[in-house]
Amino acid sequence: MNKGMAPQEKPMRFRRSLERFISSMRPERAHIVLLLVCGLGAVAMTVVGPRILAWATDTVFEGAMGRQLGAQLPEGLSGEEAAAELRSAGSEAQADMVSAMPGLVVGEGVDRQKLAGILLAAAGVYAVAFLLGVMQARLMAVVVQRNMRRLRSAVEDKLRSTPLSHLDRQRRGDILSRVTNDIDNISQTTNQTLSQIITAALTVVGVLAMMVSISWSLALVVLATVPLSVAVAVFIAKRAQPNFVHQWRATGELNSHVEEVLTGHAVVTVYGRQEAEAQRFAQKNAEVRGATATSQFVSATMHPSLSFLGNLTFVLVAVFGALQVASGRISIGGVQAFLQYSRQFSQPIAQISSMMNLLQSGVASVERVYEFLDGPEEEPDRVSEGEPAPSGPRGRVSFEDTDFSYDPDEPLIRGLNLVAEPGQTLAIVGPSGAGKTTLVNLLMRFYDVTGGRIAVDGTDIRQMTRRHLRSKMGMVLQDTCLFTGTIEENIRYGNPNASQEDFLRATRATYVDHFVRSLPEGYSTVVDDEATILSSGEKQLLTIARAFLSAPEILILDEATSSVDTRTELLIQRAMATLRKDRTAFVIAHRLSTIRDADLIVVMEAGQIVEQGTHHQLLTADGAYARLYAHQSSPSGR
Repeated sequence: MNKGMAPQEKPMRFRRSLERFISSMRPERAHIVLLLVCGLGAVAMTVVGPRILAWATDTVFEGAMGRQLGAQLPEGLSGEEAAAELRSAGSEAQADMVSAMPGLVVGEGVDRQKLAGILLAAAGVYAVAFLLGVMQARLMAVVVQRNMRRLRSAVEDKLRSTPLSHLDRQRRGDILSRVTNDIDNISQTTNQTLSQIITAALTVVGVLAMMVSISWSLALVVLATVPLSVAVAVFIAKRAQPNFVHQWRATGELNSHVEEVLTGHAVVTVYGRQEAEAQRFAQKNAEVRGATATSQFVSATMHPSLSFLGNLTFVLVAVFGALQVASGRISIGGVQAFLQYSRQFSQPIAQISSMMNLLQSGVASVERVYEFLDGPEEEPDRVSEGEPAPSGPRGRVSFEDTDFSYDPDEPLIRGLNLVAEPGQTLAIVGPSGAGKTTLVNLLMRFYDVTGGRIAVDGTDIRQMTRRHLRSKMGMVLQDTCLFTGTIEENIRYGNPNASQEDFLRATRATYVDHFVRSLPEGYSTVVDDEATILSSGEKQLLTIARAFLSAPEILILDEATSSVDTRTELLIQRAMATLRKDRTAFVIAHRLSTIRDADLIVVMEAGQIVEQGTHHQLLTADGAYARLYAHQSSPSGR
């Protein structure tokens, strides 16, 4: 369904997705405030540092100049007095430079005590900045991971509330990519970029204030390059963002392919399609490589571009700063501090720009996750959990003028009427596509009918919560489903609170106890859905034991014996006979020999019931069922 899309096919709603993600952090407001306070403090200390070091430079330079002037001027003169003496002597250039040194004393060298105090203050400022930075990083990790926990929980809730009809139209590999790879990418991106963006923004403001306090004219030189830097950043970002969208969509397609090939590995091998699948993988892998390389390249050009502009700003500040020192409008230490500030001013812009590839990649993943979260949901239950238990026999199921279609233009089931009495075994047969499994899906409310109703014990199932309805049912499917865990855990999945006595009764009744006890670890044997230690028939017996232990009122058996050998089929038949006792059972079967003892056999074709009756009645009628039975009984039909 989700095919790789060219970047121009769906432009990223960058701003909307980013705002939505940031708003999801509102529960962490207190931590974010502390984070901002720490960030503000760390930036303030970092910004003050160069100014303090400028005082150290001025102290050293004033001491050196004072000692030098001691040879030509009377000792003890201040900077202003020395400048006046130099002007009277005709040394205008030297006088202008000395006038910018208020702490100069002619004849005295460097004030080592003052210099030590300044350097100690600088060390203290940077130490405080370090501690605040560590606290900021810790708070950022807390904020991000708590938000990721909520996002993962939202995805899990969405998976449980998404209707089966929607999931059936999606590729499982792409969904897995959204809930694993994309969320991991969001976590890494947020952790790496958010704190730096906050620090960078605060740094720009603080540094700008310090530059203006030193020299507003030099600050204007720096600010003159900002619009150009912003224009370059926006230009590159607009071209990089669609490529990141394409990159993650292509990644989802690749994951879907890998998941399909791994699931069908045996089929691929048997039919010798390894080379063909390898070529498909190479094609999708090349698409991921191309999209990733393009997005990374386009985004990576931002840093060198802005670094070039930053270097240009540095040169301009150095030139104009030197002219101002020569004119006495600023001290040497002031120029030194301003050069550091110009670097600090351009560095955050460059950092933000260099993080744009990560940020855009993260927002592309945010968009994909939110696209999943914004998908359709099951219609809410119309009633609460506490439906009253019906009196009398339980398990009566009736389809009353039931209509259903997957596509509104192509009706599948029209006006279907069918009744299964409590304790009755009802078999549903017919060719593929006749609507047999659809009937069961409607009963389980995986889909809702589009007309008529389905009632259980006289109550419309749409008036029951899905949880309450499904608690009445047990299901054994053609494809077994085992979860990673022990055999006992898999059986108890149907009823975790069952007593040990009920557990053993279920395993013995379904012929599980015998073969499990032959395993070295017995019921503690660890299995999963790909378990090779068990045969397909043994896995099917486990799922029957699971259904038995859940003690359902209504039992659904969907092709439960279609993939087992004859001997195991006999065991399963006996197990199912025990399981069906005193329960309403719906049996979908292709092997008609397995449902001859059913109380009622329903024959379906094209969504309609064309015949119903017992095995003997339907053979006597010599209709659709008789033809199916004859076909399977003949040598050519086996």
